[in-house]
Amino acid sequence: QVQLVESGGGLVQAGDSLTLSCEASGRPFSSLAMGWFRQGPAKEREFLAGISWSGNSAYYEDSVKGRFTISRDNAENTVSLQMNTLKPEDTAVYYCAAKLGAYWQKDYDYWGQGTQVTVSS
Repeated sequence: QVQLVESGGGLVQAGDSLTLSCEASGRPFSSLAMGWFRQGPAKEREFLAGISWSGNSAYYEDSVKGRFTISRDNAENTVSLQMNTLKPEDTAVYYCAAKLGAYWQKDYDYWGQGTQVTVSS
């Protein structure tokens, strides 16, 4: 089992930046691919980005490419999502996720509880 705990959500204004963090436990962190998802009001959960176990490779959905950056620190068992130029449509609950396998595929197995990000206009 893998336990994931997100932090860093909050209320920001359009154009602001925000960094989300997720701490993992329960399994060797460097064996896991990590990802970030979000679910906005009345929307389906959306895959945003994934990162390989080494951190050397990352995948981004077109909706966030160029604005969001995923990174990881295997020494600290954490993965982060740097979000720049936030828009009101980025308002959502953001979830950290983990899996064994391909980081670019959205079939993640383990999930955090989510952290709310609200972007005001």
